[in-house]
This record gives sequence, C-alpha cells and structure tokens, in this order.
Amino acid sequence: MIDTSPFVTSLHHKPVAVFGLGLSGISAAKSLIKGGAKVIAWDDSDESRNEAAQEGIDLFDLPLHGLEGYGALILAPGVPLYHPAPHKIVEQAKKAGVEIIGDLEILHRSGHGRKTIGITGTNGKSTTTALIAHALNGGGVPATMGGNIGTPVLSLELPPVSGAFVLEISSYQMDLCAAFRPDIAIHLNVTPDHLDRHGSMAAYAAVKAKIFDGMGVAICGVDDEPSLKIYQDVLKKGLRKAIPISVQKEIAGGVYVLNGQLFDYLGDALVNVGNVSDISALRGAHNHQNICAAYAACRMMGMEGEDILDGIKIFGGLPHRQYLTRVINGIAYVNDSKATNVEAATKAVSCYNNIYLIAGGQPKTGGLSGLESFLPRIRHIFLIGQAMEEFAAWCKKNGAGYSLSDTMDVAVLEAHHMAQSQRGEPGGAGTVLLSPACASWDQFKNFEHRGDVFMNLVQSLSDEAPL
Repeated sequence: MIDTSPFVTSLHHKPVAVFGLGLSGISAAKSLIKGGAKVIAWDDSDESRNEAAQEGIDLFDLPLHGLEGYGALILAPGVPLYHPAPHKIVEQAKKAGVEIIGDLEILHRSGHGRKTIGITGTNGKSTTTALIAHALNGGGVPATMGGNIGTPVLSLELPPVSGAFVLEISSYQMDLCAAFRPDIAIHLNVTPDHLDRHGSMAAYAAVKAKIFDGMGVAICGVDDEPSLKIYQDVLKKGLRKAIPISVQKEIAGGVYVLNGQLFDYLGDALVNVGNVSDISALRGAHNHQNICAAYAACRMMGMEGEDILDGIKIFGGLPHRQYLTRVINGIAYVNDSKATNVEAATKAVSCYNNIYLIAGGQPKTGGLSGLESFLPRIRHIFLIGQAMEEFAAWCKKNGAGYSLSDTMDVAVLEAHHMAQSQRGEPGGAGTVLLSPACASWDQFKNFEHRGDVFMNLVQSLSDEAPL
C-alpha cells in the first residue's frame, strides 16, 4: 500500500472526504487512514456503504451535510463531474472551495520518487498496460501495474527505485488529475465512447490529450484524425519528446508495423526489429498498435529492441480481450467481453472468419454502425440485453442473420449448436465470438463478470457435436 502521509500532511489536519466506494474509493480511504488522515466517506449505494463499513471506514451523508472544513474530496472516477450535470457532491465541493481529485493525484502528491508510465486511449489500454509491464519485468526492469486495470493505485506496492509504475488511465481518471502527468505518457486512439460523460468528441479528445501536459515523453497514435491532432499539438508545444506510432504508414522518429514487421525509426537508422504477425495473443492491427506503444515505452526505459520483442512474443494475453477460452471440434470460443463499443468489436471481428457473434448489452451511441463492412465474416449474430431490439433492427436493415437470445446462457448454447452443425463449410474454421459492442451493466456487474459467465458456460459445453 502506498504511503500517503506526505499528502495527508499537506492538508494541515483537515479531514478528507471520499465519495464513491468501489474498489478505488475503498482503497483510497484505507490508504489515507493508514497515512494519518481523518476520512469520512459516502456512496449513493447501500451495498457499497455496507462494504465500506465492514472495512472500518467512517460513513456520513456528505451530499446532505456539505463539505465545509474538508481538505479535499476524493471522487470515484465514475461519479459525474460536469456532464450531463455534476453530482450533488461535486456542487457541494465547489461551493465549499474544496479541491476535487482522484487516487492518481494522491499517488503523485505522495512523493514516491518512481517513474510513471501512463496509458490512455479509447481501445487497447489494458492490453498495452499489461504488455509493457510484462516486457519490462521480463527484461529486468521492475514494473508494478495498476490503475484502471486490476489493482487501484493506492493499493500497489512501490517498485524499486530503478523500476516504474505502469498505469492504465481512463478519461474519467484523467479528469481528476490536477497535477499528475506520467513521465512516459501514451495515447493510443480516440473513437466515440463515453460521450454521456464528456458531452462531445471534442471534449472527450481534450481530456485524453491532458496526459501529455508537462515534461517527459509522449507516445501517440497517429492513425485517427483526433489522435493525429493531439500529436501535432504535442509537437507544437515542444515540452515532451514526441514519438508517433502507426500501423498504417512509415513514420520517421517513431515506431510502426507494416506487413507484419515491427520497425524502430527512433534513431537516424531504420531498424526492422522483427515479425509480429504470428504472435497468437496479439492478433490484428489494433494489437499491432499496442505492440508499437509497448515497444516505444520499453525503449524509453532503456531496453534493447531485441529484448523487448522477445518479451512481447511470450505475452499470454489478457482475459476478456480476444481470449481463447476453448476449442471444440475445431471451433474456437473467444471471450472479447472487453469490447464495450463497436470500434473494439470490429477489431476482433476483423481477425476471424465464419463468426458466430454474441453481441448486445447496455447500448452506446451509434449501436452497431461501423460493422457493416465486416458482415461477410459473420455467419450469424446472437443478440442479448437491452440493445437486443435496436441491434435486431440494424441486422434487418443490413441483411444479417440474427437470433433474439436475450441472455448469455441461451446465446452461448444457440451459437454452439449452430457453429458445430455448420463445421466444414467454406471460409475456414468457425469461431464463436463474444464481442458485445456494449456496456455490461444491464445484466452483469462489469465486463469481467460478463466474460467470466461466458467462459464458464463454454467450459460446461459437451465435446460431442450436437445433433
């Protein structure tokens, strides 16, 4: 657990308010208490408050009574900050002149003295974060991974002074960072997502771009227009060493993949590092972008190119990101539950043929728009959750075969029966693919829960092909 006492000391004995008691909120409260702070916490959810009380955290209805006299409000990333309207606790903090920050900012103000590598972007953050930590640790550079992936930052253990924190950073978390900016900052891409929080693509991109404020290294994707603009703005400011990454073109001063080959153009000479097209856990152009980002970050940490590629090649992948759950009679069953928007789903669909796609959940703006050009790869779509009727209308419009499965158990069984009965047809081995293009909260606790349910259902299927 991070020693937060330097931050606590800066508050001059004022109590700290913590609002939002999920994993990061409870972690923040516990680390602040250990650091010597008087912590008062609250959550709108009875269940979350009960969990916090069991951890010994003092509870008080903060939105009702206000925040006069508090040193800071530590806000959970998911609590509305400004759009479509600020939560009442945010208004209370502003009224009382209390600073609103998140756990990443506390980490920064705790004076840990280690390098930080931060990764943001609409898609690919988790894989890139895990890939960097894996490659660094394998290359002898101690790395501690956390943030929006896995362990909340204040529950992490300090890496050695020679090591680094490798942190996945969501746009919600970036919103709550007043001063924290990573030493090595990575932005992968921007596609429409979380617009209910940020209001517009411009506002969403602007929050992503904040990661490059200040000094350090900026590793930035340049294959979509908003990201290219972010990169150009970094160049104009001249505060960071700017490294572009691409999977579409050669770029001097950067790292790119073309025709399955990884190229390092960080120096004066272009270096072909090696082939990445046959890495099974990192298939597709989107994963090649993740490889570029991870490679560039590790190079900035002093690793040699050959050693980085060796580490990348033995990366096992992450659950819920195109994770091969099982193969039954030649049919692959793939868990891509992390695909919570259509952009992410298209990246998965582009990697397979003869797909039996399970999609749906809590819909996002745009629905399945963008998947049209990939329909030749899809044999049938099994629809679940709140998006089922909306997605069915899209399927009708675009001539895609579909079933109204409603729930995951029905979808898995129906997809299994159809895939097994159609084995041997042209187009290559079939794939049952969970890539929902939706949030999970209508039927599941989170995308991990959704993916776990899928994998458990797949593991329970019989090896015998259904009649």
